[in-house]
Amino acid sequence: MKIPDTAALLEDAADRIADVSRPDLQILLRRAALLLRNSGSIAFENDMEEALRDLSGELGMTRNDTIRFIVREWMEKNTYLPVHELDEDGDTDGEA
Repeated sequence: MKIPDTAALLEDAADRIADVSRPDLQILLRRAALLLRNSGSIAFENDMEEALRDLSGELGMTRNDTIRFIVREWMEKNTYLPVHELDEDGDTDGEA
């Protein structure tokens, strides 16, 4: 049996707000607050935010996806993660 995630529980409670008991609603709201508190937003200095915005636009990615991409690339280049090797028989679109 799969346990529904907090977002699904909140949506369900919103759909039937009159039927949800106060203690159940308090539990749901506390879980949501905890998730938001631990979501971990990264704030950078203005010059880094501007460069990140520009790079995100060039790559066509969201800010968070761009940060993930940069960190992954850095970790692979510094051998903290294994490098994804290209398949020799695969299509590279003219890029090695």
